[in-house]
Amino acid sequence: MYLVTVLGNLLIISDSHLHMPMFFFLSNLSLADIVFTSTTVPKDLKNIQTQSRVSNFAGCISQIYFCVLFGCQDNLLLTVMAYDRFVAICHPLQYAAIMNP
Repeated sequence: MYLVTVLGNLLIISDSHLHMPMFFFLSNLSLADIVFTSTTVPKDLKNIQTQSRVSNFAGCISQIYFCVLFGCQDNLLLTVMAYDRFVAICHPLQYAAIMNP
């Protein structure tokens, strides 16, 4: 399932049709999803394979840090994407003025 997730997100990132400004957040969300799942899944697979449940303190803290960091990034991107769609639907005439930096 991990490989399916990574391959699906890589296809979204590499698709040339999605390189328009509207899909900028979608590609960033896919990248954040790859990194978010990559912080926990490889360690879990190693623990299952070796039948070991031991982890050192530094590894545990770094895994928690990156999991929280990329989880927050995921939530932030979803919030910005929701606002982008809200402005596009509810204020279509002002969309260009609101969403430009």
